[in-house]
Amino acid sequence: MISVAEGSSETMRTDPSLAPPLCYASGSEDHMATYRLTTHVKAPSERVFELWIDLDRAHEWIGGLTKITDRTGPLDEKGARYTAWFGSMKSPTEVLAVERPGFIRTRFGSALLRGETEATFEPEGDGTRIVQVFHTQGVIPAIAGWIFSKGSWKGSFKGELETFRKLAERG
Repeated sequence: MISVAEGSSETMRTDPSLAPPLCYASGSEDHMATYRLTTHVKAPSERVFELWIDLDRAHEWIGGLTKITDRTGPLDEKGARYTAWFGSMKSPTEVLAVERPGFIRTRFGSALLRGETEATFEPEGDGTRIVQVFHTQGVIPAIAGWIFSKGSWKGSFKGELETFRKLAERG
């Protein structure tokens, strides 16, 4: 699994059993807040990863996503870019690192929510363990991240991950 070291955007591999079952937040010098979520999906990691990077299906699990534009390449390649739209608010996104089918890190940004996110996909028992980490940058994004980290409502970080899990398990 990939975990983010406090105060650094560098990643390090850690034991997946250290992942908390829900979402937690912490802050450091280079970002305002970090939110970490984990879930188990009863599906192979290759299939889970393929769904994760399928922008044509992203609206099925990302709350408020209305369209994707400005694609520059496949999401399994570093440097690929696209713009996610939430109504009239756009969020330019870039793939910073990717290791098929185990890891993807992106930078995203809008006035409401910006920062970096990373997701790992590790085989575990009868499926895949997903660990998703959000790092917000800025005061407003930290506040928005705090709101999105609360509960499991549709559009919350946990709600989206749960919706994704159900989609991936259906195949």
